[in-house]
Amino acid sequence: MTVPERHRSGAAQAMAPPPSFPLRRLLRVASVACGIQFGWALQLSLLTPYVQELGIPHAWASLVWLCGPLSGLIIQPLVGHLSDRSTSPFGRRRPFIAAGAATIVIAVLLVGNSADLGRLLGDPSAGPRRPRAIVVYLLGFWLLDVGNNATQGPCRALLADLAGKDHRRTRIANAYFSLFMALGNILGFATGSYSGWFTIFRFTVTSACSINCANLKSAFLLDIVLLIITTYISISSVQEVPLNSSSGVPYSAEGTVEQLNHVQEAFLWELIGSFRFLTLPVWMVLIVTALTWIGWFPFILFDTDWMGREIYRGNPNEGQHYQTGVRMGAFGLTLNSVVLGFTSVVMEKLCRKLGAGLVWGISNILMSFCFVTMLIISSIVKNVDYPSSGLPPDGVVVAALIAFAVLGAPLAVTYSIPYAMISTRIEPLRLGQGLAMGILNLAIVIPQAGF
Repeated sequence: MTVPERHRSGAAQAMAPPPSFPLRRLLRVASVACGIQFGWALQLSLLTPYVQELGIPHAWASLVWLCGPLSGLIIQPLVGHLSDRSTSPFGRRRPFIAAGAATIVIAVLLVGNSADLGRLLGDPSAGPRRPRAIVVYLLGFWLLDVGNNATQGPCRALLADLAGKDHRRTRIANAYFSLFMALGNILGFATGSYSGWFTIFRFTVTSACSINCANLKSAFLLDIVLLIITTYISISSVQEVPLNSSSGVPYSAEGTVEQLNHVQEAFLWELIGSFRFLTLPVWMVLIVTALTWIGWFPFILFDTDWMGREIYRGNPNEGQHYQTGVRMGAFGLTLNSVVLGFTSVVMEKLCRKLGAGLVWGISNILMSFCFVTMLIISSIVKNVDYPSSGLPPDGVVVAALIAFAVLGAPLAVTYSIPYAMISTRIEPLRLGQGLAMGILNLAIVIPQAGF
């Protein structure tokens, strides 16, 4: 398949490549994933129960999460496209990483303080639903997903820029990113599973914000601190050469020069038009990614809620069994993240020994096995008599936690190998790494929108 002339014609010249970008600096650039994933882990473990406390019915909870696929469908490809062509003096990727992090900070402040803001706007002091708090929460929630997508895409593109055409370094860079995602998950899920934050940040407890709400608010304050630190480490670790706006020549971090003759071309046409030039290997990566995320999204959305409802037989506003289950689910996700981190460390060795494609295939089989195991556990608990305490038998809880933990291995593969594959396979097409990450993100969010 031929490369479009407008992309091919500008690649006639190349500067002498500089020395390889040090791996330790790649590690620092990837560190922002820790701050982003810390907030994402809190989002996964605490927000599905929280929306039900605000009065959003359980059946509507998945509609609330629809903003993630929708924002990913638009924001990440758009940001990737713009970052490929940014003429900022600070570089192509770093301004978008910083702006995305700032958006996340604003979003978590809105989400964490939604109950208080709703009361200020006129919500009743008692009642099953708080409509104004729900509106504030939804605004913050949508902004949070926008910020996540606006930050992760340019960061992955920057790592691809720095790795250059070296496939091994590209896999290592994405493994670093996955490793920091695991660390962020561990910290986030551990924070979400602790129920005593309100005793440390006593000012978070208000007349509109109960203990569970105060714990969530406190956890998001910790998220802000970690995000600011990791964002600074990431964007201060590299000096990008800015795009020369007068000549229209962007300099990538590896020192190559790409002439783009249509810098101002409309984003939507650019995105749609780029699909004509994708090779069969690229399409295979996109299709397998889409099928994989059909399996991941229900787990990511309802994992702690499943533990609270199915395993602990609780309801959000009735007793403490549900909240106990949610915290146990957060602990299970902490174990999941430990396995994810370990798998990220050995990822490059596995890929060298078995091949990236085989590692990805084995991980998807393991993922399917774990999901089937969770279905079996749900079926078993329906026919098990619980003791008078109402708590599930230890064996059932242990089985659920093992399933959560083992899923960390295929999740690490999902977070790294598809990105490395798409980066190396799309580079010869010269579509831009930012746009490449946006195209891959379409394969992730389109299946999610179906839920």
